[in-house]
Amino acid sequence: MTRIFIDADACPVKDETLRVADRHKVQVFVVSNGGIRPNPHPLVETVVVDDGPDVADMWIADRCGRGDVVITGDIPLAAKCLEADARVVQHNGEVFTKGNIGNRLATRDLMQDLRAADPFRQGGGKPFSKADRSRFLDVLEREVRFAQRD
Repeated sequence: MTRIFIDADACPVKDETLRVADRHKVQVFVVSNGGIRPNPHPLVETVVVDDGPDVADMWIADRCGRGDVVITGDIPLAAKCLEADARVVQHNGEVFTKGNIGNRLATRDLMQDLRAADPFRQGGGKPFSKADRSRFLDVLEREVRFAQRD
């Protein structure tokens, strides 16, 4: 049975995920280190893990598998979930796959090294847009349907 796991600490698409989950009657795990208001919806289970680096990520990676969908922007978590045969969607609607995760990890590591080498380097991601939200909804709908066939 398909489940959705949300890496929720900085997730801007929790409401959109719940709409898709409700339509498909799919259980949702909202996983964080705290600070997330529990959702009373019967399909949602709020999971608060201990503080610490990557504790929420480890909780998700240890439980997801074939037929599940994971929502995260965390590239190392995405890699672990893909190893477990889960489908992984980023908040902006981009899909992590076994074919693109190696490049995404390498780019992440390169950017981390560049930031470390130049502490004055400014930058970051582009702002989250309405188009990102719309793309996410379309992609999540597709990925849940594919996951239910697995």
